[in-house]
Amino acid sequence: MKNFNINNIIRENIKSLKPYSSARDEYKDVSIDEMVFLDANENPFENGVNRYPDPQQHSVKELLSTIKGVATKNMLLGNGSDEVLDLIFRAFCEPNKDNIITLPPTYGMYDVLANVNAISNTAVLLTEDFQPKVSHILEAVTKNTKVLFLCSPNNPSGNSFSEASVQELLEQFNGLVVIDEAYIDFSEQKSWLEKLNEYPNLIITQTLSKAYGLAGIRLGICYASEEIIAVLNRIKPPYNVNELTQQKAIERLLKRAEVAQEVAAIIAQRTKVIAVLKEVSFITEIYPTDCNFVLVKVDDATMRYQQLIKNGIVIRNRTTQPLCENCLRFTIGTEKENEKLLKALSIISKS
Repeated sequence: MKNFNINNIIRENIKSLKPYSSARDEYKDVSIDEMVFLDANENPFENGVNRYPDPQQHSVKELLSTIKGVATKNMLLGNGSDEVLDLIFRAFCEPNKDNIITLPPTYGMYDVLANVNAISNTAVLLTEDFQPKVSHILEAVTKNTKVLFLCSPNNPSGNSFSEASVQELLEQFNGLVVIDEAYIDFSEQKSWLEKLNEYPNLIITQTLSKAYGLAGIRLGICYASEEIIAVLNRIKPPYNVNELTQQKAIERLLKRAEVAQEVAAIIAQRTKVIAVLKEVSFITEIYPTDCNFVLVKVDDATMRYQQLIKNGIVIRNRTTQPLCENCLRFTIGTEKENEKLLKALSIISKS
């Protein structure tokens, strides 16, 4: 977006906000080994977590920088992607005045966070094949539209948005475009990180919860321009990512080969599961997926969901979502878990 100016969309109170300064942010040029920490009222007896964590998560960011090819100054880490998304609302959207645009069916937390922050959400449905209606989206933009949320690959449909559609929205929308790439590691489509420096209004969120198998530590990642990151840093809690999370993230990020093997195994299992799903009598459609899950249409989603529960299988019933009537979403598990799912589907199909 050629005319994008971040100063035009920052909330006025955020512009004048004096951020909280933690003690660990106040020294720069002295070796940490030379420091005696008598500043933060911590318990001085060492146990591994008696000190406050690095407020800027430097070690984690340096590893991510090596893996992703993005400078650390273009990163912000959060307590899960949900905290990152909430910070975007609080920095750029004026309560009871501004609005956002989402594209249902999509990740439900966008709407929840909009409501929590008293921000109006304009929903523009995707097409029947789950692609953005670019002209409809741009027509829905008002002077108070601050953020457009694109989940690609999309949850719950599983598909990626076309590059041309996303590019047009980035170029035509004079606000922030947030691309949620929680599932990008399972997709053949390239991440928009490669275009980060081309679009000053682009924010990309990723997570260690999916491909990296760290859902339990809650670590979300925001990539954006240095200017956007600086704004978000002004309002984030000083120690928002705890020490144990940082340690576990570093441990896992150093095992890139292992992660790659797991992702490959999930994709291989995805192919096998889809092949068998095609033979299930009550499944009427299987949607293309770039994720670690597959969305299918069935004859009666609620009935089939309950039948699977009785067979010890928990899946997601998405029938209440727009464009997802009678749709179920299956996460790809281990080979053993997938076999149990497929066996249950076979039994139900024959009953």
